Amino acid sequence: MSLIEKELEYAISEITEIADGFGLDFYEMRYEICPADIIYTFGAYGMPTRYSHWSFGKQYHKMKLQYDFGLSKIYELVINSDPCYAFLLDSNSLIQNKLIVAHVLAHCDFFKNNVRFSNTRRDMVESMSATAERIAHYEHQYGKEEVESFLDAVLAIQEHIDPSLVRPKLNWSMTDEDDDTNVKRKKSEYDDLWNMDQKGDKEKQKKKKKFPPKPEKDLLLFIEEYSRELDPWQRDVLTMMREEMLYFWPQLETKIMNEGWASFWHARILREMDLTSEETIEFAKLNAGVVQPSKTTINPYYLGLKIFEDIEERFNHPTDDMKERQGIKEGSGRDKIFEVREIESDISFIRNYLTKDLVMNEDMYLFQKQGSEYKIVDKEWEHIRDQLVLSRVNGGFPYLLVTNGDYMKNGELYITHSYEGTELDVGYLEKVLPYIYQLWGRTVHIETKVNDKAITFVFDGHKVQRKYL
Repeated sequence: MSLIEKELEYAISEITEIADGFGLDFYEMRYEICPADIIYTFGAYGMPTRYSHWSFGKQYHKMKLQYDFGLSKIYELVINSDPCYAFLLDSNSLIQNKLIVAHVLAHCDFFKNNVRFSNTRRDMVESMSATAERIAHYEHQYGKEEVESFLDAVLAIQEHIDPSLVRPKLNWSMTDEDDDTNVKRKKSEYDDLWNMDQKGDKEKQKKKKKFPPKPEKDLLLFIEEYSRELDPWQRDVLTMMREEMLYFWPQLETKIMNEGWASFWHARILREMDLTSEETIEFAKLNAGVVQPSKTTINPYYLGLKIFEDIEERFNHPTDDMKERQGIKEGSGRDKIFEVREIESDISFIRNYLTKDLVMNEDMYLFQKQGSEYKIVDKEWEHIRDQLVLSRVNGGFPYLLVTNGDYMKNGELYITHSYEGTELDVGYLEKVLPYIYQLWGRTVHIETKVNDKAITFVFDGHKVQRKYL
């Protein structure tokens, strides 16, 4: 073992002890030092092991090119699993690795304790490796182009799942009666005829009802369960890809909290270490680069850090009103941030803890493009808070609901966009519709609003049409 490796091993041991003393609760950590091409491969694929797809290669070349030209740099990658894996860039200095180790320990604490991750599979590294093998097998069996075409379709709508911690399984049918002929999936083109024959006479024919009985958010699951066009291997791939998206989803819901929590603790942990003067200066530069505010966008590291710091300060020194009305005790800030870390997501975190004073102190504002210039349009703190909350709804993705799986009584799929002031990207929508059609097998309708007018986009397998309502 080289001297540098011994120094890093000692630093990891020291940082882990300090983090444990602060009350952080994390899984066993495993660290790997990797060259840039490996780090950026993991960054592009999202995991050390995953199925092959052209989009990952595209993302890799984009990220690696930015690294080669000095435009951006990934210092580490941490995997939410048990044990927790952290991959460190081999060109990092010792102080960079010290900051990163402290940072990923806090991430691991967040993964382990935040309620949004409570249903997360902790063996997802192994699961994704198995998925990659099964998809490779399907490529060999059905052809790489056939499998890749199907993956393209699923990836186009992969964010449209329902990550609710508690939700019932889909157990609907398109008819009122519940018997052994009432199946969710057709096995042949003539099932309706066989079922009529089994019933005996027309008086017992099943009566159509609303399907699904209530709007369904999980588009992937609905297609997986009720599409009449999918082969068994395609249904299997769809199931695996939905499982992967369920793994990634809590990270989308808690981006600001998670990065803020890690930034909060890496600073406090390193302040407890006996750094040299050179390390102190380098740490200050690194930390400033991570948590600096932006004039044009939200830095999740900075915003999350500031909210956690504000919570700790307010609960350590509560006002008389907070003491009387909420029963808050002096010095309870540390307990409070651990509680927040456990039970909140970005939406509730911002709604409940982004205060007027914090918005004013950070000079936050809303802006929009007017003509050829961007102009500040609002500085009212509640409007700023509400806009931030809105931007985090559904992980920042459009909220789509299946409202009719048998539209026109012809098995057509009708999807409604829950419009809340933000329009869909029409160009993107028109490109996605054929992918949904590919998965569903029949005409697809998506209802939304454009320029405050209700409109439905329809794809029948040939072209996209627009129908104003």
